[in-house]
Amino acid sequence: MCKKIGNAMDFVIGSTNKAKVQAATEVIHAQYPSAHFEARNVDSSVSDQPFGDEETMAGAVNRAIAAAGTKSGAIGIGFEGGVRMVGRQMYLCNWGALALPDGKVFTAAGAQIPLPLEIAERLLAGDELGPVVDRYFQASGIPQREGAIGMFTAHLVKRNQLFEHILLLLLGQFEFSENQN
Repeated sequence: MCKKIGNAMDFVIGSTNKAKVQAATEVIHAQYPSAHFEARNVDSSVSDQPFGDEETMAGAVNRAIAAAGTKSGAIGIGFEGGVRMVGRQMYLCNWGALALPDGKVFTAAGAQIPLPLEIAERLLAGDELGPVVDRYFQASGIPQREGAIGMFTAHLVKRNQLFEHILLLLLGQFEFSENQN
């Protein structure tokens, strides 16, 4: 079980990315109003541009475990964005993980959308999605705000919303497991 201070739980997200932190802050405070929450920059231990569900999920799990390890008794949250191939089409993929102090880890994935061929070609050539999307839209800081998903959905779905949904899936699994004991 997680360390409680009064009725509060401690959560640490393994990222300082604004969209990821915003998502975690909003969901944690809505679900656990007395929770203590902080953001820590931790390593995902995967490539800067994860390819495939396995590597992207591993990055989320690694971040969650590393985040939990920064504070005794804390629940770690990890989010990772990546890309995956389905046939000849490249898709965005996003994973999240929740690491409990006892070592149990929950995982969940988010929505996926296809990327334009021009973006896919740059990623296959070794570039990272964030800078490629910034160049494609002639903007800067897209990964910290709406993310590629926001740009390619005409701002109908923003990156933080995607990670909010993933975190709700993770917390739902956590709550379900707690109710089984």
